[in-house]
Amino acid sequence: MEKEFLVLNETRSVTLTAYIQPVGGDFGGLTERPAVLILPGGGYHFCSDREADPVAFPYLQAGYHAFILRYSLNEQAVWPNPLEDYEQAMRLIRGRAADWHVAADRIAVIGFSAGGHLAACAATMSENRPNAAILGYPVIDGDCARDYLATAPDVPSAVDAKTCPCFVFATRTDNLVPASNTLHMIEALWKNDIAFESHIYSNGPHGLATGDPAICAPNFTDRYAGWVRDSIAWLSDVLGGASPAGLTAPRFGAKVNGNRERTLNLDCTLRHLMSLPAGKAILEELAGGRPGGMVPSAATGVITLRDSLQYMGLDAEAVRALEARLNAIENNPQEE
Repeated sequence: MEKEFLVLNETRSVTLTAYIQPVGGDFGGLTERPAVLILPGGGYHFCSDREADPVAFPYLQAGYHAFILRYSLNEQAVWPNPLEDYEQAMRLIRGRAADWHVAADRIAVIGFSAGGHLAACAATMSENRPNAAILGYPVIDGDCARDYLATAPDVPSAVDAKTCPCFVFATRTDNLVPASNTLHMIEALWKNDIAFESHIYSNGPHGLATGDPAICAPNFTDRYAGWVRDSIAWLSDVLGGASPAGLTAPRFGAKVNGNRERTLNLDCTLRHLMSLPAGKAILEELAGGRPGGMVPSAATGVITLRDSLQYMGLDAEAVRALEARLNAIENNPQEE
């Protein structure tokens, strides 16, 4: 493994530490690796060492390259300087993807506390968005963020269709960054059809990092440390991982449904189809004029047409014909 230390902004003391693992040779057909970009927390006043290298190690073991960004702090942290630091780091990583053997479309950002705020901003409002985000006890709400940085933006209001899949975790008893931040984030992700996984553990203070007893006091639920294992497995679900045979395919992928595709499709939700004249007409035809009666109204925003067809008895040929008909209709998500 090679380690590089790069100064991104000397005036603001912004640095990037790169841990680059080999490919090929003993690693067989692996020619490039996914990567994580780690943003330690510290209230925009410091970057916690406990949320830097100790976080990188398990992802390195799982086959990722790892990068640690120490971004603008204190008087240099006036917004948008920290986000510009992230943008510069991500441009550099993707720009050197060939040299570092990075899979440029499989880069996740990992942030904690204030670093979680920056990671969430990267996921929702940056030009160079990550492919996934892991947010640990993140500062999300504008009011909470401004307790640490007066110019910090609100995150939930910035969640949009381009937001990447997110893994969000916190503890119920966090007394510095209330778990309501996590709840508001996942609510915004839900409303925008963004894939996510979330864990709010029962007991534990703020700033537990990986939950390794070597770096934090043991006054939290033992289950907390599971977020590391779960987040690595989740990344394999949405992005795929690394193996001696090469990069693996995502198990489920990053899309919740087909609402954002270029054309209508079987994976659109019933609510989305009913919001569009052409989609509603097809549903009325299928359901004898009562599209809302196909499933309980509370489920129309979740269940897809493909799901619903399982209960309608259409044969495979009829389903294929319906899919072709839908695919010929241009989608228009903004009308939803």
